[in-house]
Amino acid sequence: MKRDLHLVIVLLLVVCLSLTFMTGWKLVAARKAIINNVNVNGLNLAQALATYSEGVVRQGAMLLNGVVERIETEGAGSGALERLDRLLLLQQRAMPQLTGVTLLDRHGNEIVSSNVGHRQAVSGAERAYFIHHRQNPSQDIFLGPPILDRSGREWVMTISRRINDPQGAFMGVAVATLGVKNFLDLFGRIDVGENGSISLALSNGQLLVRYPFRDQDVGRDFSRSPVFREYFEDRKEGTAVYASSLDHIERFAAFRRSDNLPLIVTVARETSEVLRGWRLDALWSLLVLAALILFTMAVGWALWRHTRQRIANEARLHIAGQELLSTNLTLEQLALRDPLTGLANRRGFDEALRMEVGRARREGGSLALLLVDIDFFKRFNDTLGHVAGDECLRKVGEMMGACLRRPADLAARYGGEELALLLPGTSLDGARLVAEEVLVQLRRLSITHPASPYERVTASIGIACFSGAQLQDEVSQLVQAADQALYRAKAGGRNRCESWQPVEMLED
Repeated sequence: MKRDLHLVIVLLLVVCLSLTFMTGWKLVAARKAIINNVNVNGLNLAQALATYSEGVVRQGAMLLNGVVERIETEGAGSGALERLDRLLLLQQRAMPQLTGVTLLDRHGNEIVSSNVGHRQAVSGAERAYFIHHRQNPSQDIFLGPPILDRSGREWVMTISRRINDPQGAFMGVAVATLGVKNFLDLFGRIDVGENGSISLALSNGQLLVRYPFRDQDVGRDFSRSPVFREYFEDRKEGTAVYASSLDHIERFAAFRRSDNLPLIVTVARETSEVLRGWRLDALWSLLVLAALILFTMAVGWALWRHTRQRIANEARLHIAGQELLSTNLTLEQLALRDPLTGLANRRGFDEALRMEVGRARREGGSLALLLVDIDFFKRFNDTLGHVAGDECLRKVGEMMGACLRRPADLAARYGGEELALLLPGTSLDGARLVAEEVLVQLRRLSITHPASPYERVTASIGIACFSGAQLQDEVSQLVQAADQALYRAKAGGRNRCESWQPVEMLED
């Protein structure tokens, strides 16, 4: 009797520890999944913004290249400058992100500007871009730090290029300005939460644009900060968790460096906001865990008290037996299902086929079978990966299940990328209608397939239909006929359905 009591105590401890472990594992896994999702979304968004920013800068660079080539070729005479002035006005209207294009001579004085009505005789010789080009003979595009425009009210980014005279000496600078407001308008339309941020910086650590915007943050240099050196300095992309030195808010950050320009885009979301829902779920899970442990302890106390009561023990054994039978029934049902698609598996299909063939032979009814093979599925897996292949199979299986209208109809995963529809009491015409519906719904799914000549996932369908009198004892007769029709559908170019016909009909 004491041994039984000890076993009860050990059982209680194992159950409590198991509940605690499972709850903790679930919470850790959920937190990891949330963070991973935030990081993946952040990296994708950073890539999109980096591509956009690079495109805008490249447009400005192409404009400057054309301007510099024109002035180096035609010279800086009054006629050439007038034509160039008109060209700049047209280019600025065609590129809304552009706030102005200006040409400076070797002394930093303005000679041409697209800012009609706002031109001024203030020297630009002290600007960082002018000093850079005067000292550096390279004619590569230079991205400078943000500056205030002529009005002193709006921040702009500068893209500049050196102008040389025919002897290769420094002749001046062509500079285009991009309004920071254009980037802020775009960043502001992206949902990064209440305290999220999006920033665009030079690869040397100098901040160009940050949302939410503050004047004091423009142009700040983070190159010496530990965060920049640890995460941004030598990496093309990545994720990090750190507290910003600007507002001291801890965020999950995802960043990408432009492939061709010295630009870094960072997308960050506040950690507490991202994990807010998870914390609430964790609190409820811990409360449920506490309740379960208390309940388990109470049940254990009751077991300890009633261990000597034989009737109670037999009742508990009976209940346990019923639960075991229910579990076995559930497991038996699960054994007939394909875990990926949710359709019947090969075992379930074979059992249903044998049953329906026997019924058709007894009752003299008809039985139709559709074999559906996803076209070029191996190429799909080789191109997009097996994870995408599994998702494709799941979607197609779900769609095929939805095409069935009667309880007796069965959709099954026959093997690999081959699916089957078993249609009792269905004529050949009815089976063809179902096949056409499958092809229509598959086109509506429009799953991209880069390696297919159709550029989307398609399927070939073989149809076989027999009456009960035509069916022999072997259930393979119907499958073989459908398989032959499937072979004809593939040979005919795929993305179609074919019906089985006797050999003599084909020869005629």
